[in-house]
Amino acid sequence: MKSLLYLVALTLLFSCQSKTESTADLPRIAIAGLAIESSTFSPALTHTAAFKARRDKEVFTFYPFLDEDSVNRKRAEWIPTLRAHSIPGGAVTRGAYDSLVNETLERLKANLPYDGVFFDIHGAMSVVGLDDPEGDFIEKVREVVGYETLISTSMDLHGNVSPRLAKNSDLITCYRMAPHEDAIQSKKRAVTNLLDRLESGKGKPKYKAWIPVPILLPGEKTSTRIEPGKGLYAKIPSVEAKAGVIDAAIWMGYPWADEPRNHAVVMVTGDDEAEVRTGAEMLAQAFWEVRNEFEFVAPVATLEESLEMALKSTESPFMISDMGDNPTAGGAGDVTWTLRELLTRPEFKTADGPSLIYASIPGPDLISKALEVGVGHEVSGYVGAAVDDRFAPPILLEGKVESILEGDIDADVEAVVSVGSMKVIVTKKRKPYHQEEDFTNLGLDPRNTDIVIVKIGYLVPELYDMRKGWIMALTPGGVDQDLERLDYQRINRPMFPLDRDMATPDLSVRWISKSGKE
Repeated sequence: MKSLLYLVALTLLFSCQSKTESTADLPRIAIAGLAIESSTFSPALTHTAAFKARRDKEVFTFYPFLDEDSVNRKRAEWIPTLRAHSIPGGAVTRGAYDSLVNETLERLKANLPYDGVFFDIHGAMSVVGLDDPEGDFIEKVREVVGYETLISTSMDLHGNVSPRLAKNSDLITCYRMAPHEDAIQSKKRAVTNLLDRLESGKGKPKYKAWIPVPILLPGEKTSTRIEPGKGLYAKIPSVEAKAGVIDAAIWMGYPWADEPRNHAVVMVTGDDEAEVRTGAEMLAQAFWEVRNEFEFVAPVATLEESLEMALKSTESPFMISDMGDNPTAGGAGDVTWTLRELLTRPEFKTADGPSLIYASIPGPDLISKALEVGVGHEVSGYVGAAVDDRFAPPILLEGKVESILEGDIDADVEAVVSVGSMKVIVTKKRKPYHQEEDFTNLGLDPRNTDIVIVKIGYLVPELYDMRKGWIMALTPGGVDQDLERLDYQRINRPMFPLDRDMATPDLSVRWISKSGKE
């Protein structure tokens, strides 16, 4: 019996030692990041509460490719810290930024050292009183984790890559599709590149090519569904496939922030100087050559013209993008200009008029009253323009409460109010409406509605597949699609298309040095 117990104990001991040694052999990789698009042309401010933060093991839920049984999860000892994202909005307050960054740094300090960091950001965060927040953030991360640690940065293609961010990122990539159907795939690529460089012992790439391209276009003109964006981004895989190249990326930049770093960028990383240079300069030149070919991904018109088209359409739903106040691009989401116009239209005054869904307008005053009276009763309350009242004032909305839904992660409380033939979605807090279930959960049937108006730019996949007709309305707001109406003061000039007659820019490589204290 003693011999048997001894053997069991010995087996457990070796098992523990083996497991310890196995874990010790794996690279230690931290995960951290903040993500938001912030319009400096919107009066809105973004506070800490807007960021949906996940901490420790909860961070893994962002990444299906890091599920517990996944291959990549087993290739490293992962130390998730804090990863937070917010619906796009106005500039982030300095207090919110400092709070989230400082918490991340403290969590990183608690588990030093690291072989690598997966730095997951958007790239278009604006912070009150601070230029280049992502550059500032990554520098602070560097001060904690050191300069030997490899950092792999994953970004949205509508982000901005300053030289500071490029220098402190050893590996860097971004999405290659707009709409961003490859978001998870791109993040996985950033992680796989990091793991491969750590496991092979190759470490930091020898060369990082950075080329600023003086082009600044809205995402609604740079969709990869159509040319020239489709063909431009299709050139990336051939560059990435070259021996000695790790990754190639094109950033369109974010046009609704007035900062010097806001412009397009091409970056290629790798170990072969000639291939990295050739690939980067080819992509930058290809971008510049097609600059005049970028058009809106769908027809555009005034709101009045858009409504006339929708009313004449024989198929439904006819979708109208209320673009100027798109909350997923950085608009305040509470501009009432479009809703005010709709309420004056005679076609929608009576219940037997063309059916229309408007999604959506924040109105905490109306929401509180709707909760009091309940479904099926008349309600009257103010909606909108609490944040952005530059184009129209708050509206007194009066109608019948059709449904109420509580507990939404973004809106908190939603209510559908019938006004004539319109169904207006009112929310306690702003919310984008992208999925069909966003409507059906409220008892609405968008597929069988004549007109659906959504605060959005280009339609996301579910709405795109649902539409029978579609027009993008050039409405006012913090993310106005007519960039020439925006009062830029600080972006680098000349900039296409604001300066259409500008001279051909220097599109040669700027070599970015390896991360370090120098």
